[in-house]
Amino acid sequence: MLNPDATLCRTLAADLADARFRSEPMRARWGVEADDAIGRTLRTPALRGLGDETDPQAVLARLLIFGVAQPTAHVDAALPTLRARGLVELGLARFDGSDTVPTAIVRPQSFHDDRGPGEWIIAADLDEIATGGGALAEDHVLGVGGASLTLAGLQLPTAAGRVLDLGTGCGVQALRARRYAEEVVATDISSRALRFTEMNALINDTAGIDVRAGSLFEPVAGETFDRIVSNPPFVITPRVQGVPAYEYRDGGLVGDALVERVVAGVGDHLVPGGTAQFLANWETKDGVAGLDRFRAWVEASPVALDAWVIERESLNPIEYAEMWIRDGGTAPGSPEHDRLLTAWLDDFAARGVSEVGFGYVLLRRAAGEPTLARYERVPQPIPSEGALGSHLADVLAAHDAQAALDDEALLARRLTTAADVTETRHYLPGAENPTVIELRQGGGFGRSVQADPALAGLVGACDGELTIGQILGALAQLLEVDERALTASVLPAVRALIDDGFLRL
Repeated sequence: MLNPDATLCRTLAADLADARFRSEPMRARWGVEADDAIGRTLRTPALRGLGDETDPQAVLARLLIFGVAQPTAHVDAALPTLRARGLVELGLARFDGSDTVPTAIVRPQSFHDDRGPGEWIIAADLDEIATGGGALAEDHVLGVGGASLTLAGLQLPTAAGRVLDLGTGCGVQALRARRYAEEVVATDISSRALRFTEMNALINDTAGIDVRAGSLFEPVAGETFDRIVSNPPFVITPRVQGVPAYEYRDGGLVGDALVERVVAGVGDHLVPGGTAQFLANWETKDGVAGLDRFRAWVEASPVALDAWVIERESLNPIEYAEMWIRDGGTAPGSPEHDRLLTAWLDDFAARGVSEVGFGYVLLRRAAGEPTLARYERVPQPIPSEGALGSHLADVLAAHDAQAALDDEALLARRLTTAADVTETRHYLPGAENPTVIELRQGGGFGRSVQADPALAGLVGACDGELTIGQILGALAQLLEVDERALTASVLPAVRALIDDGFLRL
């Protein structure tokens, strides 16, 4: 049983700090290639890098990062104040003869946001790296993975009063939110997850996180928040006997109904202008595209919502099922794998599902009529996917500013081209004029936009000296076209470039 005792947690944190139990020193110790292998759930190269050393850092890395039992005498020396007994009292280990055996992982996790670099120590259940494989328990509490780091990086880095972390898991989103919020409420149906969240808040000396048990919005009935973040249990799982229902990923509903329920309820729990950010799956079903179905959920919300939904990938039923069967620890080629795959494919076929999309969702309670309804696919690599929060905050503010301007007011504004924008021109051999002009974004979502000579000329001239109207007037003369027609054709593209961060108001 986990025991998030405040004194023991703080003692553990102090002992780990003294042992330099931090990401960079340990990466340097076992090397870049071994560190990359950890990302592929291979621990052997890193363990080889540690060798037989018995210094505190090596002992704690083997025990807490890689799940390898260590002699209790070595653990006592590595944790001189807490000692192995304290680790057992926390519920993070057990004794087996003269050895201390880990029952959870405790890992350092570095991050970087607008306030600079930082590091958390995160405890969670033993995973594939620590166990070497095998099926997970249905109440497994996941540690920090790719999806949780993505959502943490997407969180808006602007000040907030109250934030709700819906389905907190090990608490990493709550820790991230607390850096900008006065108060965080973290909810989960799993009592084990809530204990891990309490423990991680104490280990990382983070106050102001209120943990509550319950499903979806039940624990916060009647309350509103400036921001809601969630990595909800959105994984689509067949509702048939014998298919594991993991609490950390499965909300217990059919198909993508849990995501639909989150969309339906989120508006009532946001203050006007408040935002919700979460990850989600959505199904393409009976010929209706997943993004179109998501749009219908937003439009059906009893509270008016601005929406920006980004589909990062789309998988066919076989690809989707294989990914999550493997995630549960079942190896391909086994009879159990084939049985689970059949259950998933039968479920998708029965419900007319042809694809499953995954992506990022940003919803905002509209102050009046919604001004943002953006549903798009962004499949390209993103330059800084783990740190998009600042970009999202900037372009949301830019959208609000340009949406409030009529065309006449926009023409009177002086814009500047973002510093990360570059231009590429493609010519046929011997041609005088380019066949394609491409504007590329070095940061943000790494977007690429094709531009005609007029739009490219305008972007090139946006240095804050001339108004948009003045630039368009000069371009109309240069290109020998009607100024009104040019303005009518270019202004919508200017607004889009502001929304995407190519141009700055």
